[in-house]
Amino acid sequence: MFSKDIGSRLKILQIFAVIIAAILIARLGYLQIYKGDYYNEQAEYNSIRIIPAMAPRGILYDRNGNQLVINQPGFTVAILPLDEKVSPTLINRLALLLNIRPEDIKKKLDNHVGFDPICLKTDVGPEIWTIIEEQKNNYPGVVIEAQPIRDYIYKSIGAHVFGYVSEISEAELKSKQYKGYKPGEIVGQAGLEKEYDQYLRGTPGGEQVEVDATGKAVKILGRKEPIPGKDLKLTIDMRLQEATEQAIDQQLKLTHSHEAAVVVMNPQTGAILALSSRPAFDPNKFARGISYKDWNAINNNPYHPLDNKAITGEYPPGSVFKIITGTAALNENKVTPTEKIYDSGVYWIIPKHNADGEALGWIDFSIALAKSDNVYFYEMGNRLGIDTLSQYARLFGLGKPTGIDLPYESHGIVASREYKHKVFHEDWYLSETLDAAIGQGFNLVTPIQAAEVMSEIANNGIRYKPYLVSEILNPDGTVYKKFNPVIEGRLTGVRPEVFKVIQNSLLQVTQVGTAASLFGKNFPIKIAGKTGTAENPNGRDHGWFVAYAPFDHPTIVVAVVVPHGGYGAQSAAPIGKKIIEAAFHLVPEPPLIKPGTALPQQSSIPTGVQIGK
Repeated sequence: MFSKDIGSRLKILQIFAVIIAAILIARLGYLQIYKGDYYNEQAEYNSIRIIPAMAPRGILYDRNGNQLVINQPGFTVAILPLDEKVSPTLINRLALLLNIRPEDIKKKLDNHVGFDPICLKTDVGPEIWTIIEEQKNNYPGVVIEAQPIRDYIYKSIGAHVFGYVSEISEAELKSKQYKGYKPGEIVGQAGLEKEYDQYLRGTPGGEQVEVDATGKAVKILGRKEPIPGKDLKLTIDMRLQEATEQAIDQQLKLTHSHEAAVVVMNPQTGAILALSSRPAFDPNKFARGISYKDWNAINNNPYHPLDNKAITGEYPPGSVFKIITGTAALNENKVTPTEKIYDSGVYWIIPKHNADGEALGWIDFSIALAKSDNVYFYEMGNRLGIDTLSQYARLFGLGKPTGIDLPYESHGIVASREYKHKVFHEDWYLSETLDAAIGQGFNLVTPIQAAEVMSEIANNGIRYKPYLVSEILNPDGTVYKKFNPVIEGRLTGVRPEVFKVIQNSLLQVTQVGTAASLFGKNFPIKIAGKTGTAENPNGRDHGWFVAYAPFDHPTIVVAVVVPHGGYGAQSAAPIGKKIIEAAFHLVPEPPLIKPGTALPQQSSIPTGVQIGK
């Protein structure tokens, strides 16, 4: 009996032993065969890491070959994503050394996916990376990477043209636009840096490094050199850009204003010679990892330094719009150049006034435009009607982006029945037509659109697409892609004699009209211009000035707006005058703040249209 019990128990144990052996064999097969590749990769990962090497971004040059944006050698602190969790002690030690918050380090570690090093801080000085190198045991898994750091040579000058770069965000990594990008990569966030990021970024390289259990590099197994990004040759003239920004800053101090935007363009090609927005910012702060203090100063500034007001700012055009109203009235035969209309200071149908109660008596078209008479143009609006006015505004290109090669351009608004009904669900009234005729009411334009309007008059109806990049260059200086002027539209149907009347009337603006006190008949170059003052219910009026020169063969158009600056003749026109003086070398040419280096193989790259010639 006893032996039978023992035999039964042995059989049960044998069965259990066979089952356990079968389970172990199955598990072993699963690990070695089914999951073999995975664990092999993990084993390799424990000893071999790929440390990426960032490609130098392409250099930005101005039209004359001066360097504007370059790269400087720098060092970045990163941490390898080891198997074990990073200790709180290491996080606190890094936070203290790098002067960043522990929670920010922890957030980066928690959100990181993949095997690439996790960037903690860029552009660290030798006082930091020497500590890490000398105290490796205190910083397990922490590595120092040599990376090119973006350097904006002129700091805030041209900032809204160039834009800035920073580390790619989590949201961007999930976007289709950034497919193929990796965490820690530096990408363009605004301006040309963003618009041409695919050309500027280059191709990253890297090192295959053998590391020990703590992440310390033991041996370099291989290296792939990064390929630099392509360079951009801009249409910008940096000397004129500098003069433009100096003129703005000087005038803002005089008018106690905080905002302004300027566009300087060649009307014969659409090439942008200078473009500025105030207030500005220093893009270097973003390239080096912006501090909370600097970010809060920018983010909390009520005048929004990051906004490129030259292309995003939408303002009532004020009397600048009278160029469009006048063109429509003459071309539609609603008035002749010699017909005189009596201005008593108040319009006779609806009691709308001239500025400051001015009354000019009997005036013809040229005097009305030169003196910017409201009553005259109220009557033009009455004769035309809002439908014709809006038709001509769109013919001039208003109400849609110009297509300049910068991100975030605004559309503006053309006053029309459709717009009011869509937004306010209300009927249109005559008083709103009168407001629209003098650039008030619903009309909104950007400075780049105002420059386009003036260019079309200077060009007898041809509108070129504005652009900032003339060539994309390979790192060796050869041309990868060239951009030629593009005709974007024409004032089809406007008669040549109408352009002549408008042009001559704009010349009168600077000789006997609202800008005569600045220019006058003795100014060395004949200037066609128009001042504008747009009413603002939330403070001082917005000041405008648009102009082209020389009058007989225009090579430059200037558009200036000073929000909350008051009368355009007093706030905006002085800026325009200084820009024109600088463009045509009527004043001593300021030296560049920091001399640039010429383009490689510069002789093979034409300099384009010469300003003032």
